[in-house]
Amino acid sequence: MPNCITRDDGDVPLPRLQDATMERKLKRYLTTGAVLIFAFGISAAAWFLSRPSDPTATVSSGPTVIVDLPEDLSGRAIQGKGLFDGACSSCHGKNAAGTDSGPPLIHKIYEPGHHADEAFQLAAMRGVRSHHWNFGDMPPVEGITQDDVSFIVTYVRELQRANGIE
Repeated sequence: MPNCITRDDGDVPLPRLQDATMERKLKRYLTTGAVLIFAFGISAAAWFLSRPSDPTATVSSGPTVIVDLPEDLSGRAIQGKGLFDGACSSCHGKNAAGTDSGPPLIHKIYEPGHHADEAFQLAAMRGVRSHHWNFGDMPPVEGITQDDVSFIVTYVRELQRANGIE
């Protein structure tokens, strides 16, 4: 078999490349593959080295925005504040300023023209998939009623107005 090379054990002949063009193509493919593997390795190393050594060092449990409080709240907003403090503040923070567990609700993303009052109702009752922030999905809030959420929304909207969000 003049066009074959045999393995050391002599069992199965391996085909020999017939011309230099095929050999160049093979070298090009192998070189491209090696470059891609090298680039991937460098990227992975850069990602790994850029991570903080202590992941909790960059996490703050404090507010993520500064909230200006209105001089006074309506009766409905006062009720909403009490409900918010009991059901929402553990994630959304004191005065809806946000925490490392949940976004601030005093933010232009939650202005009435973008997130209507019904969006708050649906989020509290059904939960919501993460779509603006990287806090993860919000589970439904247990033990809260639609009336409770209505009071909470009044509180949040009054805080928003006090902070120029209308």
